Amino acid sequence: MEQTVVTATTNRALGTRPSRRLRREGQLPGVLYGLGKDPVNVHVDYVELREALKTEAGLNTVFNLAVDGKQDLVLVKEVQRDPVRREVIHVDFLRIDAAQAITVEVPIRLVGEAEEVLAVGLHVEQALFALAVECSPTNIPDSLDADLSILSPDRNITVSDISLPAGVTTDVDADDPVVYTVVPRAEVEEEPEVEGEGEVGEGEETAEAADEDAGGGDASAEG
Repeated sequence: MEQTVVTATTNRALGTRPSRRLRREGQLPGVLYGLGKDPVNVHVDYVELREALKTEAGLNTVFNLAVDGKQDLVLVKEVQRDPVRREVIHVDFLRIDAAQAITVEVPIRLVGEAEEVLAVGLHVEQALFALAVECSPTNIPDSLDADLSILSPDRNITVSDISLPAGVTTDVDADDPVVYTVVPRAEVEEEPEVEGEGEVGEGEETAEAADEDAGGGDASAEG
């Protein structure tokens, strides 16, 4: 299948001010590295890159990055965002070999209905949103399914329950939870009242009895 091509420009000036200027011009600073080659500072057209990533694979989209007349097969390894405005400020491109397996994070999609769990009033919580898998760059799944229908009050969905396509493997522990159930907070029982709280204790009863006896003795003496 023919790969999308994104054009990159090299020899960009480094530093905060030059990077800000590039972003104001619609360019996104980045770096290209991998396969034992030297890293190259580049910048790409933000809109062009965004369009290239508008596939079912998202950030796992494999495409060609054209640098100085030569094309490298790449994928986006990391995207950095401004901590306040959350806009993309930098991107890392990883060179890859179509014949060499790579490790990527594939999103987990919840499918089906947790009927047994919902019937007893429990809530469904997702613990794992993406699974690290190893596969060929041309065989990266767009997503992996977690079937909610197998969830029960006594059974979580774990990594072992996720069906991996042929040629895709994972080193994540098979027993790691993906989806689990929780009791709604409003239904959590309040701490039970301490037994005997607000009642006269045994020691108090003894003291009262002693007072009564003392009072009775005084009356006899007076008589």
